[in-house]
Amino acid sequence: MALQIYNTLNRSKEEFMPQEPGKVKMYVCGPTVYDYIHIGNARPMIFFDVVRTYLEQIGNEVNYVVNFTDVDDKLIRKAEQLSSTVPEVADKFIKAYFEDLEGLGIHKATINPRVTENMDNIIAFIQELEQNGFAYEKGGDVFYRTNKFPDYGKLSHQKLDELQFGIRINVDERKENPEDFVLWKAAKPGEIYWSSPWGDGRPGWHIECSAMARRYLGDTIDIHGGGQDLQFPHHECEVAQSEALTGKPLANYWMHNGYIKINNEKMSKSLGNGILVKDLRKEFKKEAIRYFMLSTHYRNPLNFNAETMDQAMNSVERIANAVGNLKHRLKTVTPDGHGQVRDEMKQKLDSILKQYYEKMDDDFNTPDAITAMFEWVNEANLLLQESVANPEELKAMLAAFDELNAVLRLYAGEEAELLDEEVENLIAERMEARKDKNWSRADEIRDLLAAQGIVLEDTAQGMRWRRK
Repeated sequence: MALQIYNTLNRSKEEFMPQEPGKVKMYVCGPTVYDYIHIGNARPMIFFDVVRTYLEQIGNEVNYVVNFTDVDDKLIRKAEQLSSTVPEVADKFIKAYFEDLEGLGIHKATINPRVTENMDNIIAFIQELEQNGFAYEKGGDVFYRTNKFPDYGKLSHQKLDELQFGIRINVDERKENPEDFVLWKAAKPGEIYWSSPWGDGRPGWHIECSAMARRYLGDTIDIHGGGQDLQFPHHECEVAQSEALTGKPLANYWMHNGYIKINNEKMSKSLGNGILVKDLRKEFKKEAIRYFMLSTHYRNPLNFNAETMDQAMNSVERIANAVGNLKHRLKTVTPDGHGQVRDEMKQKLDSILKQYYEKMDDDFNTPDAITAMFEWVNEANLLLQESVANPEELKAMLAAFDELNAVLRLYAGEEAELLDEEVENLIAERMEARKDKNWSRADEIRDLLAAQGIVLEDTAQGMRWRRK
């Protein structure tokens, strides 16, 4: 089965065929860096990183571009609140973004272009639109002429005459049509600005992504992604700008992830129920956060609550236990001449991997791919129950897991942290207590270590420890 992607543009699954075999151009709208990212931002960050790394797993080279909007109204207001400058605010929150990126087990994009680094490119793009009759200037602002682009609305499946912009309060009377949107904003007193043919100002939001996608990926990209909230107006406006200029499709495949709710309520500032990723990471392991995000299909809504996170924690704990026990068994096993992996074991592992690839090929069905991972956990636990261990089978099991985990990343590996002297002494004391059959002291030490996040496990091959 070839990879199938649900294309928002056509509202159907389509076989994925990049323009150049083996090479994928992918653009995902990144954050406006005026604050720390919240859980709603984290879903596309995690999911589209999964898309990118799965495409790589099946043999593609991916040029993955995620932009930073580092100048807009929100940044200007934040700079005023902090008695700072827009560039300083942007730098602060871009640094925080990369910390959260690492804290969620996400790989860095190929490039993260900033709006402020692309100003000449953006201005030139607007000039071309103006020359071609798709843009007009009024009072230092430049607007896009939507009625000149007949396909406006094709991505969000809305017709221009049904959008009802006119019912909105305070529609700018300078616009030829209420639906027209801004490409360039004239600077207000005291605001950061750039010089342009229309006077000092800064770009509108939509034009930034069109200009950067074209600069870094060309006229037509393979995959354009983002949250469902961006489908209209942001992505719709991108389509209008880019396709009016080039006469070519902006993207061949459009992908949008669903919303996140908090305790079945829409996340909003007015409700004060937003959750910052930096706070979430203090409470939950990154593997649990990833599990929560990937255990529901990306196009479906996702509900965050204490129960779902407890389930996520327990699930990744099951995975970690199985992997850790296999690795421990491999370290302690003595080769006994059984150097071959049984055919039955090969068939089981092949079946699990086949299931994983089939589900991922079906529009990145991560929930069912995770089910394949738990099929592996079951097989690993059965193998661990066998009295005689075959090191080659243990290695084959771990190799299969590495393949399953390479994209989902629900297991991060043993933490290579040294125990401090106090903990080492407690472990040594506990081992002596067990030798002396002083079970109460052994249990007491186990509890002390558990309070410090150290989990001890007594196995048939000896004691092993790990951090929670």
